This record gives sequence, structure tokens and C-alpha cells, in this order.
Amino acid sequence: MPTPDVTSAPSPASTVVVVPTFQERENIEPFLRAVRAAAPDVDVLIVDDNSPDGTADLAEKLADDVGRVEVLRRAVKDGLGNAYRAGFAVALDRGYDQIIQMDADLSHDPGSIADLRARLDQGADVAIGSRYVPGGATPHWPLRRRLLSRWGNRYTTLLLGLPVRDATSGFRAYKATTLREIRFDTTRANGYAFQMEVAARLVDHHCQVEEVPITFTDRVRGTSKMSAAIMVESLALATRWGIRNRLGRLRHR
Repeated sequence: MPTPDVTSAPSPASTVVVVPTFQERENIEPFLRAVRAAAPDVDVLIVDDNSPDGTADLAEKLADDVGRVEVLRRAVKDGLGNAYRAGFAVALDRGYDQIIQMDADLSHDPGSIADLRARLDQGADVAIGSRYVPGGATPHWPLRRRLLSRWGNRYTTLLLGLPVRDATSGFRAYKATTLREIRFDTTRANGYAFQMEVAARLVDHHCQVEEVPITFTDRVRGTSKMSAAIMVESLALATRWGIRNRLGRLRHR
């Protein structure tokens, strides 16, 4: 996979936070400052899909003040999965030991970064910030959204046979060796289904996956990229993968 041009390469560090952005100018400064306060020793890689609102420009301006921030500019809006594949490729090329993924809208609390890293230090291959383990929460969600998300996760995990309660979580910490092992660069999903596809590969490769309770807070600035169409697409892909896996097991027998 070719590595896009980046600016202001960071100093070496063991952990990098990969953050895909599109139209997050209102959130990028409070997000970067919150990450720096919670995890002073991590680097941050912003993967921006040519945001018209100048998200990348502002992140670069903040880099000197916040410290250890890099911006990877992509030419077009090309999907969440492609953004993560590009960011992970840069992180592995730079030699980071731990790679964290999270959103820039502050729905993921930077204060939980330490908990995810601690699980990796204790031996986990992957630590997932989970809304659906004891201690996890989705405050202020309307009942319809809570039920749709929870049952969508249950449907996916049962269909794919995943021992994970929050397969769609976008707040995760990986060991670099784990991303290489599952060959993340050959994943194909390009929306929120990317999270499910990676989760399935983690289980297929017998990785040690641990879930850490998090409180997921809705964004207060900007517009959510989640839509009913995206959720339907993700569930459709999960259904296709589940049927394919069952047919494969039957043929093997």
C-alpha cells in the first residue's frame, strides 16, 4: 500500500493515536488538547480526507503548541476503512509498538486511553473500548438508538460467532504485531463495517481480545457521519460474511 505524503514527522514514541477526520474543525482543538492532557507521551496522527472546513490546516497550526501531532492529508473523502488502512500503514512503517484508533468528536473520552494501553501492557493483543460490558454506558441516548445499536451488535456477534460485546466500537488499542498478523491491509470494508471485519479477523487469528468499559458521549459540535443507510449497509455485510462462513464450514465438513 503506498504511503501518502505527510507533514511534520513526529519524534519516535511507542504509541500513536490514529484519528480519521472529515469536517471536524469545531472539535479538533479540544480533542487534541484533551489527548495531550490525558496521554502526554503519545503521538497523534490525524488522517484527514480533504475537509473543506480546514480541519487539517487547524491541526497543523496546533501541532507546535500541542506537540507530537502529525497530519496525513488524503486527496478525497474515501471512507472510514480506507482512512484507517492508510493511518495504520504509516504507523507500522514508523515502528510504533501500540496503535490506538478513536474518533475526533470527543465521543471517545481520551481519559480512557490509559486503560486501553494498560490492557496491552498486561498481555492483550487488542483492547476494545466497549459500551456493552459492565461499567460501559451510552448516556443521553434515546431508547430507539440504544436498542438499535445494542441489538445490531448482538446480531453481528451471534452471526459471526464473535466473543465480543461491542464489535462496532471505534475506540481500540492494538499491538502493532497484531495488525500485521491479521493483515489489516487486505480488509475490504470501507464504512463502519470496517470495525466488524477487523473484529472477525482478530477472532479468526485467536488474538487475545479484551473489552474495557467506556462511556460513549454524543458529539456536541458538528454533524454525525452515522446514518440509517450506513447501519443497514454494515448489517448487510455482516449477514453476507455470516452466510459465507457457514457455507465454508459446511463445505469443509
